[in-house]
Amino acid sequence: MNKYELLYIISADATEEQREALIEKFKSFVESRGGNVEALDKWGMRKFAYPISFKNEGFYVLMNFSSKPELVNEMNALMNITDHIVRQMFVAK
Repeated sequence: MNKYELLYIISADATEEQREALIEKFKSFVESRGGNVEALDKWGMRKFAYPISFKNEGFYVLMNFSSKPELVNEMNALMNITDHIVRQMFVAK
């Protein structure tokens, strides 16, 4: 299994319940496919360096996990079609 770091931004207009549900959704997605979430860090609301889709801030979440390489592509596809996800970035450690 490889180690990865995922930084994703949740839209500022998502409610607290929606944010927590999204964080839990992606955490359980990794765990249900045999991965291991090593750390989950909620950075909170931060301003963007430039507007993204006419929005100026979002809720940042950093997740460190280990999994098989094909899980990253599956999770990226899932995040692309999930509402309230502004951006995501995977980094292999």
